[in-house]
Amino acid sequence: MTEPHDDVRRLAEDYWESYLAAQPTEAHLLGRYDRAGEFEDASREAEDARIAELREFVRRAEAVDADLLDEQDRLTRDVLVSDAGTNADLLEQRLAEVSADPIFGPQISMPIVMGMLALPNAEVADALVDKLRGVGRGYHQLADRHREGAARGRYPAAFAVQDTVTQLDALLATPVADDPLLRTTPPPEGLDVDAWRARLRDAVESDVRPGMEAFRDVLRDEVLPNARPDDRCGLGSLDGGDAAYAAALRLFTTTDKSAQEIHDIGLAQVAKLADEYRALGPEVAGSDDLQQIFEAMRSDPALHFSTGEQLVEASEVAMDRAWDAMPAWFSVLPQARCAVQPTSTGAKAFYFPPAADGSRGGTFFVNVADPTSWGTFELEAMAFHEGIPGHHLQLAIASELHDVPELRKHIVNSAYAEGWGLYTERLADEMGLYSGPVDRMGMYAADSMRACRLVVDTGLHALGWSREQAVRFMVENSPLAEGVVRPEVDRYVVTPGQATSYMIGRLEIQRMRAEAEARQGDRFDVKAFHDAVLGSGGMPLGVLDAHVARRLA
Repeated sequence: MTEPHDDVRRLAEDYWESYLAAQPTEAHLLGRYDRAGEFEDASREAEDARIAELREFVRRAEAVDADLLDEQDRLTRDVLVSDAGTNADLLEQRLAEVSADPIFGPQISMPIVMGMLALPNAEVADALVDKLRGVGRGYHQLADRHREGAARGRYPAAFAVQDTVTQLDALLATPVADDPLLRTTPPPEGLDVDAWRARLRDAVESDVRPGMEAFRDVLRDEVLPNARPDDRCGLGSLDGGDAAYAAALRLFTTTDKSAQEIHDIGLAQVAKLADEYRALGPEVAGSDDLQQIFEAMRSDPALHFSTGEQLVEASEVAMDRAWDAMPAWFSVLPQARCAVQPTSTGAKAFYFPPAADGSRGGTFFVNVADPTSWGTFELEAMAFHEGIPGHHLQLAIASELHDVPELRKHIVNSAYAEGWGLYTERLADEMGLYSGPVDRMGMYAADSMRACRLVVDTGLHALGWSREQAVRFMVENSPLAEGVVRPEVDRYVVTPGQATSYMIGRLEIQRMRAEAEARQGDRFDVKAFHDAVLGSGGMPLGVLDAHVARRLA
């Protein structure tokens, strides 16, 4: 008879291996090369198998008596139950059938990812050819899934379909030799590079391009004519959409908060921020009128960047300053530093964690396609959130933990991860990291975006808001320019619920800290609190709450 802790640890190993099998590209990014030739399977059959697998993991974990486990094994059990259960719940909603995505779809994400996949030897480099063939299969599978959705009267939002078709058309019009999927990391020594690149080009031409064409044709010819219009772009307009959105909120917030509760929390945060803007407005914008403050932040040329180089340099300076301040606030610091890299595609800013094998450090990507769209006030809050002390500190520390199962090092829990990122924007103010009032105003602007997300995401998917109604709310209640707001709103439409994880996560972490301070009084040590939050890897908010309460009793 095995001991309960042995059961949990074996279960964690099995779960991690099953996760990597389902996400082979992420496995490659993490430095696991045994599935380098595989690509994610988007078929209905694979989805059915994954749901059954996740349900079995939940059954096995719940069969272990938590009272017989020590602190770390109990965390592992609880993390696994939550992650497997909420992911199975969302997969059962079959959102792959309505997943046309011009923000994070494979036509956008894979060119970025291909430039980050390490090629440590000739075997892994050769496997990249098979991965590209898998990308082609993936596009065919996405075409099939959208056909399945159409047969059940389920369609994506029309703008998402049209924008995805436009992106695919542009890629298909690009000469194969210039295809962005061919922009790999440097090939290893001992490889016939010319022959290898020829095989990559052949895979793009014979597999990826036909898959893209099939996906494009289904979207354009079969899906777009019936796609959801802008006034019905949310999940609530789909049959079963309310249940799908509730599942998305459970996954992304790791709470049981309803859409209406989250909506109301957002409205309260928006009102609170208005008072903070008015207090700082005279110093930054020469006015305490909210709309005048917003307009100055949107249009004053002195408050905007002009070149991509300025964005990268300002990011590096901010993170260097933050790194120097870390020892006073954190007991544990990561070994891996955080690099800044410009990009012209994808989200406005995003972060990739370091590879587990040390082949790649953490990277903060800043989108320099339109430098003037970046307010100078935005940059520091974004750098602190994505880099240090935000995602890089959190994810790099997690990846370097000892005696913790791999799943707790690497599986990203959105409310925990994004909640921490947003928490650190305010923490940076507490640490004195902002350069001045303009940059502190950027902290408010970042908060406005996340507060508005609670209102808008729930408005779109649960309360019947139109795309335009969502845009208008964000423009009226934040300093974001309309040109920034529109793609933000589009993101919320195509990734329901994810945008709520930021502010819900931050408010929960702040609540945990306030309760710890009240319990401990003079004994409270902010470094101990941060160690408790970061020192055991990512976890659902309820599990984190109980863990912090035990650590800081």
